[in-house]
Amino acid sequence: MAPAVPLLAVRGSAGTSLLRGPPQCEQLSAFTREGVSRCVTFSRDGTLFGCCSGNSVSVIKSLDASSVLTLDLPKTSLLEFSPLNNVLVSWQPYSKSQDSTQGEANLQLWDLQSGQLIKALYQKKVTSWCPSWSEDEKICVRSVNNELHFYENNDFNSIANKLHMQKVSDFALSPGGQPSKVAVYVPGSKGAPSFVRLYQYPVLGGPTAALANKSFFKADRVSMLWNKKASAVLVTASTEVDKTGASYYGEQTLHYLAVNGETAVVQLPKNGPIYDVAWSPTSTEFCVVFGFMPAKATVFNLKCDPVFDFGTGPRNAAYYSPQGHILVLAGFGNLRGQMEVWDMKKYKQVSKPQAPDATHFSWCPDGEHIVTATCSPRLRVSNGYKIWHYTGSLLHKVDVATGSELWEVLWQPFPDGSFPERAVKYQAAPSELGTTQALPTQAYRPPALRHLPATPSSKLHEEEPPQNMRPGVSGEKNLSKSALKNQKKREAKKAAKQESKSEPPPDPVPVTNSQPEPSSGDPETDKKIKNLKKKLKAIEELKEQQASGRLLQKNQLEKMQKEQQLLDELDELNIGE
Repeated sequence: MAPAVPLLAVRGSAGTSLLRGPPQCEQLSAFTREGVSRCVTFSRDGTLFGCCSGNSVSVIKSLDASSVLTLDLPKTSLLEFSPLNNVLVSWQPYSKSQDSTQGEANLQLWDLQSGQLIKALYQKKVTSWCPSWSEDEKICVRSVNNELHFYENNDFNSIANKLHMQKVSDFALSPGGQPSKVAVYVPGSKGAPSFVRLYQYPVLGGPTAALANKSFFKADRVSMLWNKKASAVLVTASTEVDKTGASYYGEQTLHYLAVNGETAVVQLPKNGPIYDVAWSPTSTEFCVVFGFMPAKATVFNLKCDPVFDFGTGPRNAAYYSPQGHILVLAGFGNLRGQMEVWDMKKYKQVSKPQAPDATHFSWCPDGEHIVTATCSPRLRVSNGYKIWHYTGSLLHKVDVATGSELWEVLWQPFPDGSFPERAVKYQAAPSELGTTQALPTQAYRPPALRHLPATPSSKLHEEEPPQNMRPGVSGEKNLSKSALKNQKKREAKKAAKQESKSEPPPDPVPVTNSQPEPSSGDPETDKKIKNLKKKLKAIEELKEQQASGRLLQKNQLEKMQKEQQLLDELDELNIGE
């Protein structure tokens, strides 16, 4: 049986089409929709495709485009399927009629088998418009007037449970089946801190009901991200304004909460915004892109310890492949569209393609291909999309005609395990369109100096190279600064003792080598000699650190370059004696 090929839905002003993914990259002739589509979506397993044309909502089978359901819903703006495809959710903007003071229920739940309306609800805000289901559809939860309403087994006529706190502002239901867990956020007020708590359904009340609790200040809003195994959640707390004036992005902090009760603040070594946070599909690590440009990207383990630092670069997003074996660090939006593709088993860079003006990125479920797109309204010119192989090869490119707009591209999802992990390739995949590897940039040189040989110039930003931070990689344990300092002293003393045992007895001539250093009689000279020897000893320690693979700072490298100068000064003082 031939392997499945994911479809790519393309929605724009010219209509909606379905494209077979690579290597074919050809249009599915059985499905074409001319005219404007307000929204498109795939079911969780990818077997169904929903589309709203502005006249009606239609649901078709992805395999052969045969019709499943058609509903007369011309005002629908958003669509979503429940995880097991039992319910279709439609949302339209809330409006009041002249006859009714309350308006019509704008969130509607439809039975996909019969096409009957299950329940009509009111949902004025578009944020968090869709109810959240557990994967087995045993639990469904939605936020209503600062409290959470839980429904069981798709019975929306009775509320099975409620979680009511001071003012629940946001929530995130854990992925997977039972037992379901929910993370809730309550903003601070009147000097009290904001907090996030984790609960396991149905235990929602009482002082000991929470699995974990993390409180913090400086939070106008939060984003909560569960890992795939539902064992931990990452909370990015943000403020609208940075009161220090250091950034117009506001301030961000990253917090970690585990269902076993562990909580922590993720320590980020560079000041600046947190651009992106992404869990690995393995649920054992996560990547954070942070800091003023050029931004740092670091992988952390579940203890919130850094595992690998990718150094600095022009990036503001991180995307793990569905299998978790590849990570793409990218710089989109106001950056040039540079992508860094990394093998996460070897922490080795695979390719560095460039997609200028890209506003969208997503992995194909096969873990081999990606799509980048320039969509409207984010960017109204040069709309189009490109399909790539992760080795940097451009496989398919479509530019939208002048006067037309591209609004959305969407991969067809597949159940977990549909595409097994493959060995990472480093050689570019064959392509007629070639590759677009980012060229190394050079410093600007005025025309009057271009005929002269290039001289090293000071950079505006010091680039930091990648660094493996796993304990034991550099020959050192993961110790505190003071413990590391004491360990170095012990090792140096031990090494000196071994050298003194292994070395033959020193020659009696010259006498000065076998006796304690005599004093010069001049306290000032003795002080200078002592200071010079102290500096030389520090340089030796820096050399040892560099030999062990540790990355040295700029001022430490400059200190090492002064070694010969210090030796000459010491010789002069010794001769003067």
